[in-house]
Amino acid sequence: MPNASDVLVERLLAWDVDTIFGLPGDGINGVFEALRKQQDKIRFIHVRHEEAAAFMACAYAKFTGRLGVCISTSGPGGIHLLMDFTTRRWIMLPSSPSRACSIAT
Repeated sequence: MPNASDVLVERLLAWDVDTIFGLPGDGINGVFEALRKQQDKIRFIHVRHEEAAAFMACAYAKFTGRLGVCISTSGPGGIHLLMDFTTRRWIMLPSSPSRACSIAT
């Protein structure tokens, strides 16, 4: 029986997401297990800082026209992803699933 993490990854695949940028953490171990199960369909790019993941997802969305996704754990990791929204405002990308999104748990 699928859990919430499996459903999340399946939804991302339904939106044609093929790349996720981020940093693992204890709060999102379930999501990473779901990503591991689907590693032939979706790849994870490990970064050293959450803001780097946000910038990468934003650039990926801008230059490919696909959905840019970044993921981080709760607390400071989620706060660091906020830079993604600021960047999107600077370069006028929408904050909707049509071009870019962020996932913070």
